[in-house]
Amino acid sequence: MTCTEFLAQLDDLLDDAVTVEMRADLKEHLRGCEHCEVTLNTTRKTIEIYRSHEIYALPTDLRERLHAAIMARCKKGC
Repeated sequence: MTCTEFLAQLDDLLDDAVTVEMRADLKEHLRGCEHCEVTLNTTRKTIEIYRSHEIYALPTDLRERLHAAIMARCKKGC
C-alpha cells in the first residue's frame, strides 16, 4: 500500500468503515510508514479537540503575531 492509498482510506478508517482486510492492510502500512502514522495520530487528535469544543485563549501578543503572519502570507498569495 502506498501513502496515497492510505490517505484515500483515512476517513473510512477513522469512521471505522473499512473491511477487516482493509484494516489489516492499513495497519501493515502504518508499521512501516512514520509519516502516515503521524498523519493518523494528528488527525485523530484534531478531531478529539474539535469534538471537545474546548476554546483555547491565545495571549494577545501571540494572537497579533499569528494574525500578522497570516495576513502577510495571504498578501504574498497563499
